[in-house]
Amino acid sequence: MRRLVLFFALVLAFPAYALTLNPAPSQGGVVVGWAAPGTQVRLNDTPIPVAEDGVFLLAFAYNASATAQLSITAPGGEKVEETLSVAKRTWQVQRIDGLPQAKVTPNPEDLARIQHDQARFFEQRSRQTPQPWYRSGFIMPLEGRISGVFASQRILNGEPRQPHFGVDVAAPVGTPFVSPADGVVVIASEDFFLTGGTLMIDHGYGVTSIFAHLNSIDVAVGDKVTQGQQLGTVGNTGRSTGPHLHWGTAVGRVQVDPLELLKLKFTDSQP
Repeated sequence: MRRLVLFFALVLAFPAYALTLNPAPSQGGVVVGWAAPGTQVRLNDTPIPVAEDGVFLLAFAYNASATAQLSITAPGGEKVEETLSVAKRTWQVQRIDGLPQAKVTPNPEDLARIQHDQARFFEQRSRQTPQPWYRSGFIMPLEGRISGVFASQRILNGEPRQPHFGVDVAAPVGTPFVSPADGVVVIASEDFFLTGGTLMIDHGYGVTSIFAHLNSIDVAVGDKVTQGQQLGTVGNTGRSTGPHLHWGTAVGRVQVDPLELLKLKFTDSQP
């Protein structure tokens, strides 16, 4: 596996090894870390997968606490605890009216479909494919007007609902979109209840992308995709009030702001 140089904003030095993190932790953000190969990492008691060359990712939920506990165990057994400060972000409130009421308050049969769809997402987010495809870096899957932002509080037909875990890009039905990073297709469905035409890409080490409300899908489950490859076209399917591409991202089970992934940088040599 090739070695990497990461450009770090925060450096924590320890007697037996060095840990570097970039960028600084924030709600909804992702931090890239490098430590000596063989290092064990835990964030708030959750094990973090570390690649063979010592690279790992830390993800922070939209409502993460002001501090997080990082535990590092060096290859030689030395253990260090470090408290990280997590920057608070202010999230928008978005009101959406005119939705079919069945999409806002589903009946028991539709609720069962939603739970089934969500279980499929959860299953894939629990995977830890030991391939660092995400190191291709991330680009926008579609350029255009941002019509929805990450973690905005959704008020649907006047009823408060969960935050919006993704970025929406408005575009006409049939507009092509591309893969933001290398990966493998793990879900390709035309009929999820809320998300309609839905595609999910595994970028390796628990990093995933979801694309929703699609009009068409050009790839199939198991396909290897590369950054910039066309994946399908924008639609208006599922719970949607107009044609747009929904792009959601997660690291493990933590949903994060896709725009934060655009900031991650990787180059060719170890620091």
